[in-house]
Amino acid sequence: MSDPGTLYIVATPIGNLDDISKRAAEILNDVDLIAAEDTRHSQRLLQSIQVQTPVVSHHDFSADIAIQRILDKLEAGRSVALISDAGTPLISDPGYKLVRLARERNLSVIPIPGASALITALSVSGLATDRFTFEGFLPNKAQARQKKLSLLASEQRTMVFYESTHRIVDSVTDMSVVFGSERLIFIARELTKRFESHFLGAASACVEWLGADANQQKGEFVVIVSGSDAQLEEKRKHEQAMDIVRLLKQEVSMKKAVSLASQISGARKNRLYEAALKEFAGDER
Repeated sequence: MSDPGTLYIVATPIGNLDDISKRAAEILNDVDLIAAEDTRHSQRLLQSIQVQTPVVSHHDFSADIAIQRILDKLEAGRSVALISDAGTPLISDPGYKLVRLARERNLSVIPIPGASALITALSVSGLATDRFTFEGFLPNKAQARQKKLSLLASEQRTMVFYESTHRIVDSVTDMSVVFGSERLIFIARELTKRFESHFLGAASACVEWLGADANQQKGEFVVIVSGSDAQLEEKRKHEQAMDIVRLLKQEVSMKKAVSLASQISGARKNRLYEAALKEFAGDER
């Protein structure tokens, strides 16, 4: 039975409707109201588990008055379940405002755990799962997307992204360019659904896999990228810094060139200076 005045955050299947938990089905049946991201989409699930609880729409664009109506029902002792289109609500879904306001009013907020696409994909990726960062969806526009990826190029934790049909090829291609063609990437498509598929390989191979079959470009994607190798990253920074030193050496002293190159690239200054001394031995500058 649901408790009065309680907001339940209920995880629903990410594809296969049989993945609904017994507890989730019971809560959805017992609460006074279900707040759903898309009421039409959610009806298929609710009908499959024979839930007839009233449903209202609640999403990122819900007006403050709509949020207030839910809070009013909770304060009046009604129980409400919040669900998203698929998976665990609020994971890459906006809507935390309702939960925050409920907590500010000392209302009970209870999680009903279940499927989450990012955890499901991580579990079968074959990549390190001891430390990871969830980055959600990348920007739509190419320039902004590439800038975001550049900021993540040195990230040593496994990175998890969500992506859509329309941008999957462009996003993975950009990853191959920014992270390097050999960076290991796992692509999970249509998780738990009829045409589910997986691919693990170097970034360049992932681009080829997507390009070889248009069907592999359709659906919802979780893209998991291995973290940057610390030694390889240090080598990359050093090589970048040496390129900068070679350019600056034409205009400023070697000491100044090394200092600036270290600041720009993040390479270790002492090692860089030693390498520059060796390369420019006998150079007056």
